[in-house]
Amino acid sequence: MSATTHHHSPRGELSQGHKKVIFASSLGTVFEWYDFYLYGSLAVIIARQFFSGVNETTGMIFALLAFAAGFFVRPFGAAFFGSLGDRIGRKYTFLVTILIMGISTFLVGVLPSYASIGMAAPIILIALRLAQGLAMGGEYGGAATYVAEHAPDGKRGLYTSFIQTTATLGLFLSLAVILTCRLTLGDEAFNAWGWRIPFLGSIILLGVSVWIRLQLSESPLFQQMKSEGKGSKQPFRDSIKGGNLKLMLLVLFGATAGQAVVWYAGQFYALFYLQSVLKVDSTWAYLLIAAALLLATPFFLFFGWLSDRIGRKKIIMVGCILAAATYFPIFKGLTHFANPAVEEASRNAPILVVADPETCSFQFDPIPGTRKFTSSCDIATAALARAGVPYSVEPAQPGSLAVVRVGQAEAPSYEAEGLAGDALKAHQGEFGGVLKAALTEAGYPEKADTSRINVPMTILLLWILVLYVTMVYGPIAAYLVELFPTKIRYTSMSLPYHIGNGWFGGFLPAISFALVAGSGNLYFGLWYPIGIALMTVVIGTLFLKETRNVDITQ
Repeated sequence: MSATTHHHSPRGELSQGHKKVIFASSLGTVFEWYDFYLYGSLAVIIARQFFSGVNETTGMIFALLAFAAGFFVRPFGAAFFGSLGDRIGRKYTFLVTILIMGISTFLVGVLPSYASIGMAAPIILIALRLAQGLAMGGEYGGAATYVAEHAPDGKRGLYTSFIQTTATLGLFLSLAVILTCRLTLGDEAFNAWGWRIPFLGSIILLGVSVWIRLQLSESPLFQQMKSEGKGSKQPFRDSIKGGNLKLMLLVLFGATAGQAVVWYAGQFYALFYLQSVLKVDSTWAYLLIAAALLLATPFFLFFGWLSDRIGRKKIIMVGCILAAATYFPIFKGLTHFANPAVEEASRNAPILVVADPETCSFQFDPIPGTRKFTSSCDIATAALARAGVPYSVEPAQPGSLAVVRVGQAEAPSYEAEGLAGDALKAHQGEFGGVLKAALTEAGYPEKADTSRINVPMTILLLWILVLYVTMVYGPIAAYLVELFPTKIRYTSMSLPYHIGNGWFGGFLPAISFALVAGSGNLYFGLWYPIGIALMTVVIGTLFLKETRNVDITQ
């Protein structure tokens, strides 16, 4: 689109009306993120409710993958809703996406468990997650494009950074509702049925959000483009042509992939690590994460504002470099300050799994039932991974039975191939009892001692993780909007954003959990976000341009 002097994006401050429109857009996005993150925050309970028909390790990985399923389809939602938004307008996609998101979330709250309806429960749950993912794929690009096309020149970084706070605010809102329900009902009632309340309550947020979205007016740049007859009839096809396709790929690998893994490592994986690895009480874990989020959220706006002054790209790249350089010491620090007993016990009584290496598998089963982990090595390492304790594997004679050595104590494992029913339960009970006694004797805690949590230092480390999130995420919306032309902007920015966040970011918890379970090293899962972040730094630095002074009316 050619530059004009009569476009509706003013050079000065936004009008009061535009501020209200942008606030409405941001608030609706808060509600959508709230819906989406309820599932991630309740992954442990979801695993018990809907995947109880498989072993615990596979159940947890599958629950995380069901969460990731919503991310997997986000690029398809981006393609469909982005194309729709580029053809008929930004405003109408908002209503459709939020209705799909809200109804899917409400239905999770009324879905019977595995114990009630068997395999139908996880199948329906995954279908609802896919619907949520499609809706989210259409949401973000529309909100970012809509706000950027209203913002005054020189302030797009600041104004779009308000959209960036909505993901953290939505996560915070979901944690706050979960925590309130848990404290009001007690752990037993919450785990049994109270976890459904946050999902059911989202129907109220849906009503408010739909009412807000109905107040929106269309983007001025989109209106101008349509009035001049310069829109695209096939935005998706135009987006994947030649030079624009190359640019989208560079944006994916040189910006959004790194932004995504830093985002998910700093918020979701940190919460998962506290709960599932360090065995910190859920309420404490929520409070610690919530405190870090509250303290760090203003920095989304700061880095958005700073990107208007010094550029978007360098802030994103520095965030990725800092994350990659410091993840190992930060997560080791979390272990030291949140559950020091694990560190002490592993130093005083290191754990060895003495086993035939040929019998030790990488325990990643994306479709439960397609792989069986029945060897004595797999049974031993899975039990230790669930206990959240580090271990190493020492080679043994071929064909020998795996043995877990905890200090001077030994717990012989068993071969589960061919075992079923009472015989399998008897072996599980015997091995589990001996192993638990050995771990307890060696000082390995079943749960983190809350009286020993160093709260200020734990919050500080979590705050640093979220600070990296604000660096990579605060400027990204303005950066993506400025890279693509108006007629295909919604589609072109949505695709690399949602492939990056949906695939590279969304699969982080499941990949990292499988890496930890397979290696015995509590920190081994960090290699995934570190590798992706470094890839982004190299590609982004070499091949992407700075955009803060571009004219987005083109």
